[in-house]
Amino acid sequence: MGQIKVTKAHIDGLYIIEPTVHGDSRGYFMETYNQKDMEEAGLNMTFVQDNESMSRKGVLRGLHYQKQYPQGKLVRVIEGEVFDVAVDLRKDSPTFGQWFGVVLSDENKKQFYISPGFAHGFLVLSDVARFCYKCTDFYHPGDEGGLAWNDPEIGIEWPKLEGVELNLSDKDKKWLGLKDSFVFG
Repeated sequence: MGQIKVTKAHIDGLYIIEPTVHGDSRGYFMETYNQKDMEEAGLNMTFVQDNESMSRKGVLRGLHYQKQYPQGKLVRVIEGEVFDVAVDLRKDSPTFGQWFGVVLSDENKKQFYISPGFAHGFLVLSDVARFCYKCTDFYHPGDEGGLAWNDPEIGIEWPKLEGVELNLSDKDKKWLGLKDSFVFG
């Protein structure tokens, strides 16, 4: 491998990406994506769109997916800290309905690759977070789906933020639970 370490999560299709950070008194440099390193790790994706969002502490975005045009996403935080989550929606998967979460921050510089077939979301833990991600398919507004962030059947263990009320979009407040949601396959 080159400058990027790829580690499989316990759910197939999810990967933690850790770049080698070269730092000195001036700051740092790192490769955030290297096609060759990814291919050596068995990841052969092509990215077609980059996105960035800024959110404040307590904002919970998700859990989102596209139905007919599922996206793989390589996500990272360039400012602040989030708890990032993926839920397996592949009906023939042995881990269907299971979730995996990881803290991503500007300090740890970890990235998270989420293969197509997962719902994805994150909770902002810092005062502000800037979130960047690469997608393997374009966004199709009429194709979006979502999953309830607090579905007890899934049981995501979101971090508790003392004195902070969760802030969700109206759309994200209306998603249904796993038993009433779209599944892949």
